[in-house]
Order: sequence, then C-alpha cells, then structure tokens
Amino acid sequence: MSAVSTELQPTADGGPQAEKKWRRLSLAALAVLLPLTLAETNYDSVRAWLRGEDLVARDVDFGQSVPFGGSDWRLADLRGGKAGRLPDHAFAVIATFSVTIGDPDLQKQWLGCKLMLTDAAGRRWPPDFISGVSLPEGVMNCTSAIFSSARKGDVITIGDIFIVPEDAIKTIRPAVGLSSERPWYLRFQRPPK
Repeated sequence: MSAVSTELQPTADGGPQAEKKWRRLSLAALAVLLPLTLAETNYDSVRAWLRGEDLVARDVDFGQSVPFGGSDWRLADLRGGKAGRLPDHAFAVIATFSVTIGDPDLQKQWLGCKLMLTDAAGRRWPPDFISGVSLPEGVMNCTSAIFSSARKGDVITIGDIFIVPEDAIKTIRPAVGLSSERPWYLRFQRPPK
C-alpha cells in the first residue's frame, strides 16, 4: 500500500485555470439547454391550451353568413329582458343562429361547440339555465344539433340562454367556438335597433 498525498499538486492540464474554463462552459451550456428543455417539455401543453381556448376573434357583421366548422353560420336573433327568477341587475338573453350544414359530420366538425356572449371589456358568459325560460320552438342547443342527423344543405337553428349583468347588456356580442376551428372563434355584431 502506498500513502495518499494530501498536498495539492498542480496538474498537467492547467490546474485552476482549466477548472474555471470548464465552469464557464458548463454555465453557458446550461443557459442554452435549459430554455430548450423547457420549450420541448411544454410544447404539447401550450399546443393543447391553444386548441382548447377561443383566443382569436373573427368579427362577423349582423346578417352575414360565414363558413365555420364545415357549415355557414349567421346570427338570427339576439333578444333579452327580465324573465324567470333572476338576481338583481341581471338580464336573460337568448341568442339564436341560423346554420346551413355543409359537412354533415357534425360530431367531428362541431366537437366542443360553445356558444357564449362577450362584451366590450372582454368578459365572457357561457350558457345558463333559467327556471321558467326556454328556447323558442325549433331551436336546439349545440349538443342536440351535433346528434340531430342533419344532412348537407339543411338549415338548423341553434341557440342558448344566458344570464348577463345589467352593466354589460349594451355591449354584449354573441360568439361561437368549435374545437375544429380553435384558437379562432366567430364574434357577431349585434342586430341593428
């Protein structure tokens, strides 16, 4: 056996200078590899988030028909008022759309169909249930329409009921989002008074 020396001996490769060089190179590699690793691991999550959210509005004039999700969508009516048992300073709103079916595979094209109301401040309201208020005769919601066996060229009426605060009633606009079209969604102008 031989004794181990505890004295620091200069090495043939440059000693402390070489160690400092390797530390700097390691930090530089970390600065490059860490953001690349984060980007790679989060890519699918960001992509799924973008596909699941209605982020980019396509504005549509009232009365105009626009292709979206394999069908042509047009805002048919937007009406509201006090009805049912509503909280103070709230209004019931019914938005209806006339849709001409293009691609009859609605279960694929309209998956994640979402009707909503938006206002000038960017707030959104999903459909709601109000006791004593129902959709007009012949109007179905998105889920019913998807499973309605509609054929190409059929015109169906889709709508839903919303509860909106009084301060937003003058600026609300109906909107439609579909998974097959996300992150884009249609935002319709209000009917003229």
